[in-house]
Amino acid sequence: MRTGDTHPTTATPSGPAHFPVDPARRPSAAAPPAASSPRTAVAAAVVRRALRELPLRVRFADGTELGKGGPVLHIHRPDAFHARIGKHGLVGFGESYMAGEWDAPDLVAALTVLAAHASELVPAPLQRLRGLWALRQPSARRNTPGGSRANISHHYDLSNELFALFLDETLSYSSAVFRGLPAAWELLAEAQRRKIDRLLDLAEVRDGSRVLEIGTGWGELAIRAAARGARVTSLTLSGEQRELAMERVAAAGLTDRVTVELCDYREARGSYDAVVSVEMIEAVGAEFWPAYFRTLDALLAPGGRVALQAITMPHDRMLASRSTYTWIQKYIFPGGLLPSVEAISETVRDHTSLTIARRDGYGAHYAETLRLWRERFAERADAVAALEFDETFQRMWTFYLAYSEAGFRSGYLDVQQYLLTKEEISR
Repeated sequence: MRTGDTHPTTATPSGPAHFPVDPARRPSAAAPPAASSPRTAVAAAVVRRALRELPLRVRFADGTELGKGGPVLHIHRPDAFHARIGKHGLVGFGESYMAGEWDAPDLVAALTVLAAHASELVPAPLQRLRGLWALRQPSARRNTPGGSRANISHHYDLSNELFALFLDETLSYSSAVFRGLPAAWELLAEAQRRKIDRLLDLAEVRDGSRVLEIGTGWGELAIRAAARGARVTSLTLSGEQRELAMERVAAAGLTDRVTVELCDYREARGSYDAVVSVEMIEAVGAEFWPAYFRTLDALLAPGGRVALQAITMPHDRMLASRSTYTWIQKYIFPGGLLPSVEAISETVRDHTSLTIARRDGYGAHYAETLRLWRERFAERADAVAALEFDETFQRMWTFYLAYSEAGFRSGYLDVQQYLLTKEEISR
């Protein structure tokens, strides 16, 4: 079994369902902390105070309600819910969902409200004491060369078959760019290719271009660049992705133009006319952003161009949370951190000779991309289970996809396409 035995869902008096969590695999999610602690009492007071002011309808197991109206949120086991938040903050909030202690008929709508009010949920005095109560990122998750390999493997080596269940035929795992919104599943593959072609156009990839891709995914961008006549070196830290990407390159008849290397970006060598990196900076970590951009600069030939796609968050929230440990980092993307537009700008300015020549945001397009993935994931729940991913995993990934979609729908998150240029050497 990949993530623990599948357990039957059992009814409970305080809610419609309970989802037992395998303690061997997810010990902190398996059982809530003791509800009698002072932190639980403080958490309950803070949570209830925040919920009273939000455009939600929060229904507790005893029939009481809070909120000013809006999407419904059911809290089936209030003691466990508050205890988890008291002990582990927002990590506990996500773990409580994994365990079935709360739910929402429209999970994205409820999470969108919370994301839109993220800066207001914790009172200012407690915000200033964040360092005392917030979980700290474990040192083992630092994105050193060895740490990065482990972090990437945690997510991307889960199973190629799993990702294929909810991604479109291009196997693109990043925001698409649609012609119009809302979007339909039938248009997703076209929108993913549009996104890739736009990045290749920004980088001016053409016949004879020497292209470096940092973050292979499953090979679609490398294939499309090579189809233009480019010679592509693509780097990945995922063994499973590399294997399938190479198979897809071979099926496209492009093995003479594409090399896929199991290689950290810091170990890359050579000189390239274009460097393309799609939603890989999120796995770099703030500590290593200077090294990442210095690498782009060092590998790019004079006169070359970098096309970068990056998810961004507000600068103040990034500064407040950059050293704390989040649910997403614990369960989905260990070592991950979203940069802000300001952080990217400052790092490029202070550590490279590159110039940001263009930046375009597509946050609404990512919300639609995530909706299509989330709906497809739900539709194929039986197939996910057949791959031996248990019920807790499915709730965990449903929460991840909905949580991410809500971030973009609320405007808390955005996704940018950057063009960075490098001056030619004057003669």
